[in-house]
Amino acid sequence: MRARYAGIDIGGTTTQVVLCTDELAVVDHVEVATPAADGGTAMVGAALDALRMLLGRVPSDLRGVGVGAAGVVDASTGHVLVASDSFTGWAGFPVTETVEAALGVPAFLDNDVNAFLRGEVSKGAVEGEPYVLGMTLGTGVGGAFWMGGELFEGPHGAAGEIGHIPGFGDLPCTCGGRGHLETLASGRSIGARYEERTGRPTTARDVADAADRGDPDAVAVFEAAGSAVARAILITAGVVDVTTVVIGGGVSRAWSLLEPAILRALAAEPPVSGHPVRLVRSALGSSAVAIGAASRACTARADGRQPDGPRSGRPAATVQGQR
Repeated sequence: MRARYAGIDIGGTTTQVVLCTDELAVVDHVEVATPAADGGTAMVGAALDALRMLLGRVPSDLRGVGVGAAGVVDASTGHVLVASDSFTGWAGFPVTETVEAALGVPAFLDNDVNAFLRGEVSKGAVEGEPYVLGMTLGTGVGGAFWMGGELFEGPHGAAGEIGHIPGFGDLPCTCGGRGHLETLASGRSIGARYEERTGRPTTARDVADAADRGDPDAVAVFEAAGSAVARAILITAGVVDVTTVVIGGGVSRAWSLLEPAILRALAAEPPVSGHPVRLVRSALGSSAVAIGAASRACTARADGRQPDGPRSGRPAATVQGQR
């Protein structure tokens, strides 16, 4: 049997599981509902059942498992530290310990946006690039840095926390702050900004559909979202000189609306370096987190690292936005 690595993306609604070769080619995948209201045991159990189904379809020598999860995670212990109210009994859950006990192979835990960026750098839109900002525009706004060929998390795990930098007006943010990027560019906020203009409650997808039909309020909301993302990119490029930005998450499905707005704003005020920042959409789409999680397991095995500790100098906790 050939060596395989599994990647698991545990989201608030669905869980995706991929089975990959050591070159991260996906040989099989499945998506199941996440029993988010039933606790950590049920959530990991659903993921393990899905993985066992894949192993039944594709007999494999499983060498490792990576898991991507939203919220605050401790990569060194494999625990979820803080979870949103979308999950019951998830904070404090020993993810990697549970997976290892069930499967007998090393397991690794990453925050979902870090896993997203790992996936895109390993096998996606920015494969092989050394200086990348990854952004996910979903329910919230998350970010991560790939610097000098490695994931950079910072001393407190907050590097790349682009969604919660201030300076974007004065609207209240879900985190309790005000004027954060997330108040303009997340899916939830796009719906809220449209409702403020029209009095009609709706979703980001419906706003995108309305913008495609020429609705001026919907167009204005996406223009504001794109301009805000561009401003965040410029701030980042001015501080750490990233060369490339890859964007994923549900809002990126409206790329025909989002990309022109971002590019217009970047053209109006280019980076201080004088070099343009390359903007790309996620190539892996909804599979990016799972593939990135598999990449973590594959790379850790190749490097001879154990799942009970990150690389020297890397922090344990990572904090990012929800998809």
